[in-house]
Amino acid sequence: MTIELYLILIIALLLFNYLYFLAKINSGIKCIKSEKLFELPDEFVSVIVPFRNESENILQSLKSITSQNYPPDKFEIIFVNDFSTDDSLDKLVKANNHENVRILSLKVRKYNRAFKKQAVNYGIDCSKGEIIVTTDADCKHNKNWLRNLLSNYDDNTALVSGPVSFIPNKNLFSKVLSLEFAGIILAGAGLIGIGKPIICNGANLTFRKKVFNEINGYANQIHLSSGEDELLMQQIAAITKYNIKFCWNDESVVLTYPPKNLIDFFQQRSRWASKGLFYPDKGLIIKLVLIFLFYVSIISQAILAVFFNKIFLLSLLICFILKFCFEYIIVSKGIGFLFDKRLIKYFVVTGIFQTLYLPLASLGGLMGKFKWKDRKLNR
Repeated sequence: MTIELYLILIIALLLFNYLYFLAKINSGIKCIKSEKLFELPDEFVSVIVPFRNESENILQSLKSITSQNYPPDKFEIIFVNDFSTDDSLDKLVKANNHENVRILSLKVRKYNRAFKKQAVNYGIDCSKGEIIVTTDADCKHNKNWLRNLLSNYDDNTALVSGPVSFIPNKNLFSKVLSLEFAGIILAGAGLIGIGKPIICNGANLTFRKKVFNEINGYANQIHLSSGEDELLMQQIAAITKYNIKFCWNDESVVLTYPPKNLIDFFQQRSRWASKGLFYPDKGLIIKLVLIFLFYVSIISQAILAVFFNKIFLLSLLICFILKFCFEYIIVSKGIGFLFDKRLIKYFVVTGIFQTLYLPLASLGGLMGKFKWKDRKLNR
């Protein structure tokens, strides 16, 4: 067998693994969309909002969360100031006139990393709620957000992941990011649907405090700057017998802003990727490495087609066609839910962009150095 055939065989295996992964996600989304909702939980709820240097967004955040269609005596809102150096804390204190809103500030950093985890953890320690909800200060919420998110709880549910969507600007870059991010959220939903929770977002997440304490909170991941959402969910899935759900409801979507430029985007995705090698399920890590290799193989095929053999141009075309077809089936489910249907016309551009950035961001995460909220962070 020639080296070309060996390489084609490896490419075919990587492609099959990726398409199988997408097919499972699609089946998981179907399961989630058929799940029934429950009555609102009787437990008191604490909404934790960590913030750092959010002067532009903090008042909108306060208005958004205090305007919830939820009994004000059944929940509290705890803003946790993470050593802001702007006037966001002053703005928040002056504007707050709500009895169920508390404003706290971190006094001591126990670790020189995992800053957001420390802020959220402090909020949880000070909270009165039996159910914790986390979100970010740069987010916008539908007035029925909390009601819809919490209606997914039953006695056997420990964590509910909610949908998050980017608010696209008029430029092409933000539209591409909005569509690409929708694909990530949909993938997370599908994986939860098949009982393999991997992806969620701390901007829209809720969990039971007793379960958080049972698994020792963030203690096992405090050495990592990222992962207060995904690693927590994966630990609950691995250690406990509780259910994990995804909230499929358009009124539960939390809106946030996309990265402003390519550098911010790369920093964000590198930070997200930095925790991948520390997932508790080692079999999952192998699967993710294979997906990474599939994306590397696409770039490699283009190079091989130019400098080695034209047959790799055919294999590249097959990979792109099948990849885009399977991904389109999943992304199309987000129309009217996570994004405006007009964004679907950027699907091909988004797919090409994702193919180029994902290997680079994965390597950036492996290096473990990035910036976030004006801080230089290590993994």
